[in-house]
Amino acid sequence: MISFPDAVRRGFQQYATFSGRANRPEYWWWVLFVWLVDVVASILDGIVGTGIGSSGYYGVFGLVVGLALLVPNIAVSIRRLHDTNKSGWMFLLFLIPCAGIIIWIIFMVQEGTPGDNNYGPPSTA
Repeated sequence: MISFPDAVRRGFQQYATFSGRANRPEYWWWVLFVWLVDVVASILDGIVGTGIGSSGYYGVFGLVVGLALLVPNIAVSIRRLHDTNKSGWMFLLFLIPCAGIIIWIIFMVQEGTPGDNNYGPPSTA
């Protein structure tokens, strides 16, 4: 099983790699990392006063973090779909209101295909 630091390292090493596979722990550790960075960015926006709107949630720090992590978020999500032997284009399901997001989350929590599949061998991480 991949550790938190290894998953983060792999996420940055494969910054824009849309081929291959990412197992469940690799994906969910990456999601936790992004969530933690978003929380820190929101706190910094609140402290510095760069938040937008009454909640002050997104500001300069949140925008920079969001843009910096956009490509690796998409890449690891597509590799996760590949692990379940689904096309990376299925990533676009989250654009469908309500039902699309639910289906997309179900795909993300499914167990990966054991052994080789259409997208290569299992992740060695």
